[in-house]
Amino acid sequence: MIGLPSGVPIFLCTEPVDFRKGFDGLTGIVTTAMNHCVTDGSLFLFVNRRRDRIKALWWETGGLTLWYRRLEQGTVEIPKTDDGSSHIVIDNVELAMWIAGVSLKAAKTRRKRMAA
Repeated sequence: MIGLPSGVPIFLCTEPVDFRKGFDGLTGIVTTAMNHCVTDGSLFLFVNRRRDRIKALWWETGGLTLWYRRLEQGTVEIPKTDDGSSHIVIDNVELAMWIAGVSLKAAKTRRKRMAA
């Protein structure tokens, strides 16, 4: 699991990506398709067509970092958006669930009860 500082925005690309792309190709997707700046400190996630590989692009002090994860079993879900957006925003908890194979669409957040 990626150890991210709390509050880091996480953008998950909703279209499969050609995994021959490296730093420059993924930065191009962030800039053109997702309309974001790769150097703003956000984490950008990409999935291949078979959905068994994940790449994460993150700017940290001094340069870009690229993580690559190959799933040994199963696949991850590529969420669909109602408005046809190129990406969705998720948080650290949703990231952990997504990598573990939990459907983000099926997952529901329950409100905590306030103590009386």
